[in-house]
Amino acid sequence: MARPPRNDIIAAVATAPGRGGIGVVRVSGPDLREIVAGVLGRPLEPRRATHARFLDESGETLDEGIALYFRAPHSFTGEEVLELQGHGGPQVLAMILQRCVALGARPAEPGEFSRRAFLNDKLDLAQAEAIADLIDAQSQAAARSAVRSLTGELSREVHDLVEALIRLRMLVEATLDFPEEEIDFLRQADAFGQLDGIDARLAALRARAHQGALLREGLTVVLIGQPNVGKSSLLNRLAGYEAAIVTEIAGTTRDTVREAIQIEGVPIHVVDTAGLRDTDDPVEAQGIARTWAALDRADVALLLVDAAHGVGDREAGILERLPDIPLLTVHNKIDLTGEAPRLSEDGREIWLSAREGHGIELLTRRLLDLAGWQAAGEGGFMARGRHLAALREAAAHLGLAREQAGQLELFAEELRLAQEALSNITGEFTSDDLLGVIFSQFCIGK
Repeated sequence: MARPPRNDIIAAVATAPGRGGIGVVRVSGPDLREIVAGVLGRPLEPRRATHARFLDESGETLDEGIALYFRAPHSFTGEEVLELQGHGGPQVLAMILQRCVALGARPAEPGEFSRRAFLNDKLDLAQAEAIADLIDAQSQAAARSAVRSLTGELSREVHDLVEALIRLRMLVEATLDFPEEEIDFLRQADAFGQLDGIDARLAALRARAHQGALLREGLTVVLIGQPNVGKSSLLNRLAGYEAAIVTEIAGTTRDTVREAIQIEGVPIHVVDTAGLRDTDDPVEAQGIARTWAALDRADVALLLVDAAHGVGDREAGILERLPDIPLLTVHNKIDLTGEAPRLSEDGREIWLSAREGHGIELLTRRLLDLAGWQAAGEGGFMARGRHLAALREAAAHLGLAREQAGQLELFAEELRLAQEALSNITGEFTSDDLLGVIFSQFCIGK
């Protein structure tokens, strides 16, 4: 996408919808003198909070509050920015916004302030995405990780790898440019040792990014099994309250019931489903169809069975249709069999009591293990699916580079492609179409 037109001014309510003590209208553009004069009736000193009345076209007061003016390029967007902080009523904020539009601004699109900050080199794409991730954070761990990404933790890691690839490319291309010198630049500079180091650093970055993606996206866990094996009881136990109806009547759960929980800050989306069995009830049949649809979107499936009889023919039939996702067999109702909670040696089966809560900690720990989660340290950062894809692509090109070590032209090209994949994370080579998709998911005012 091209840079914003130089005469284009945008405005939006920057605070959340609804009533509040304070509401903010934000304006950004190349020249805000007419808007400042029209709304405030006087110029403002940059970067100084000023108490003022906000005026309509006839000079009557719309509201009063604090006005802040930031001169370009010393602002969030890199343009001139005006923030009007008034009372947080929807109607009064709408009137102030309409006044700014009447003076030459236009309503901002979702994420347009952040997009302008990116286009004006005030922050890179990974940092811009971290703004939305911080707003959407579902746990303290996710919020802290988003802040680290916003302050550049992920970007610095990526930039360091890009710089290392550039240095290695320089060595390879020097060998290509001056073959008559008969100087083995690659051997003298330990080029393949450098490649090993880049590989190791990239692998570590991918592992940390996977943790960040789990904090952002979470894990979808689908509970399946025959009727009356305790799926709804397990959902309620994990949720900590009666999220699903539990009765002794088979087929009570007719539809999927979703509940969000947190385990060590990781969002876990637990989906209770209709019991899988043959039925003539059309409503229950629709619920069973939705169970299979939920499994297609699941990260982990929990197959619940009654601990008294274990996995039988009916469960075997379920397993035959199960998609290729991690599976944990849960032997429930050990309070009736007298067994102790335990996890099998291979980690594929667990014995617990959803009703009494015995073995639930074993289950939650195993869910995190299946997700590949490791307790996040203070250096964690937020990551998105596209970051993981770029890191995988870079790793694949480095692998191809190693295979092409005997053909230096191809070796150098694979290094270039790995560098380009990494630079996509920070936005250096990102397409305009992708930028449109990314920023359209932001809230208006950001």
